[in-house]
Amino acid sequence: MADQIKKVATRESYGNALKELAEEFPDLVVLDADLAAATKTSVFRKAYPDRHIDCGIAESNMMGVAAGLSLVGKVPFVSSFAMFAAGRAFEQVRNSIGYPHLNVKIGATHAGITVGEDGASHQCNEDIALMRTIPGMVVMCPADDVEAKAAVRAALEHEGPVYIRFGRAAVPVINDRPDYHFEIGKGSIVREGSDVTIVATGICVDSAMGAAEKLAADGISAEVVSICTIKPLDEEIIINSAKKTGKVVTVEEHSVIGGLGSAVCDCLSANLPTRVKKLGMQDVFGESGSAAALVEKYGLDAEGVYKSVKEFV
Repeated sequence: MADQIKKVATRESYGNALKELAEEFPDLVVLDADLAAATKTSVFRKAYPDRHIDCGIAESNMMGVAAGLSLVGKVPFVSSFAMFAAGRAFEQVRNSIGYPHLNVKIGATHAGITVGEDGASHQCNEDIALMRTIPGMVVMCPADDVEAKAAVRAALEHEGPVYIRFGRAAVPVINDRPDYHFEIGKGSIVREGSDVTIVATGICVDSAMGAAEKLAADGISAEVVSICTIKPLDEEIIINSAKKTGKVVTVEEHSVIGGLGSAVCDCLSANLPTRVKKLGMQDVFGESGSAAALVEKYGLDAEGVYKSVKEFV
């Protein structure tokens, strides 16, 4: 049955969304750093070659080019791997885009350990932490194809800098429902529960839902909160859920330092002191291996999350 679930890599969603939105947003231009085939901006380039700029392997310079384009009325979407977009070009993102609060969008693909065989050098588990620290930067990490496309549209409609994190590996489509609604800064309860709250982002939303099913079989009622926008965080949904359950577990394909878990802890320590367990990369680098094997090894699959939550509860 699991094999019949539709799976799409959110980097594919990114490329498709840019192409689909190009006519509606005539000022949209796309920049890439010699990685269009991997980031999937090649889909946009094929349809709108005059609105796609390959800046070469010069990510820091590309951020400056994007800043300039935004100042003449264009809405640039800058694309590269998360390790380069958030890591290598951090200074330019901070000083050339964040400080003047320019209308630049950053599409960072190949984030987290699901980059797989490319190994620790390319598995960026620090990008959410880095981007959260830049004043005024919106930070999003979509869970699936539906949410990724919605996030790209929301970024284009938002005035100001936005960072969106996309993945390399194909992941289950879980938001394909008629009542799905996306808004920057709003989370959603994807499963009601009363014993523990699982707050998840990105690919870990699917893992959290799978874990909740397993917990239910043990008589533990888990509420699953899906958070796409890590900044600004939907504090209300987290506080209300924590009030109900009294225990919170965060799950992310990112370091437990500075990411979703830290944002949730900041929120709860200030508003509703609650026990929190953070699941993610525990202050370690990743390693080379298949995406599935790595997600399992670091306890971020449904079974791993289930075991951690059960132990915590």
